[in-house]
Amino acid sequence: MASQSRRNPQSDPLLTPENCLLVLIDYQAPQLNTLRSMDSLQLVANTVALAETARLFDLPRILSTVGVESGVNPDTWPSIKDAMKGALNFDRTSINAWENANFVSAVKATGRRKIIMGALWTEVCLAFPALDALRDGFEVLVPVDVVGGTSVEAHQAGLDRAIQSGAQPVSWISVLCELQRDWNRENTAAGMLGIGSRHGGPWSSEIALKQFAAPGH
Repeated sequence: MASQSRRNPQSDPLLTPENCLLVLIDYQAPQLNTLRSMDSLQLVANTVALAETARLFDLPRILSTVGVESGVNPDTWPSIKDAMKGALNFDRTSINAWENANFVSAVKATGRRKIIMGALWTEVCLAFPALDALRDGFEVLVPVDVVGGTSVEAHQAGLDRAIQSGAQPVSWISVLCELQRDWNRENTAAGMLGIGSRHGGPWSSEIALKQFAAPGH
């Protein structure tokens, strides 16, 4: 079946592999251990899936931590760091990543205006840089299933604050599908299904059933 001609990947209002980047902020043990808005193991799995998505589509990827070089905090959670292999990495003393000049310069150096942003906690390390990035003219997309806060209420307040200022709520699966967009894009279609099989919950079961029922199985 023929597909429509691909839209300009730079000016497309939706996410494309050419117009966005992934930023993950403070996915460290102290933040994960104090999450109360969702299960921390599920959040880690979702974040790994998002990081694998960014790697599949060759997005610029930036990691940031707080207090690692000073010895206050451990580094990024191992499975997330492994999934973000090759990403730029900036440690900070500032609570707000957007107040770290090296971090902001790296974001701007990508030349991309759509930031897929995840951070812990939602009410602090997501909300603060999201608000600043929006004020600086970036689009900010927040995968709500990879962010969490110190309580359900605090998490929701952080999300509301960002969204009311213009951030767009998404999910890791919606990001994956938006970047793929067309099954005829064969270079990434198999990789997309692989990510879905490993991390997609109900979707992974559906993928397994279809693969089992495929001719020649």
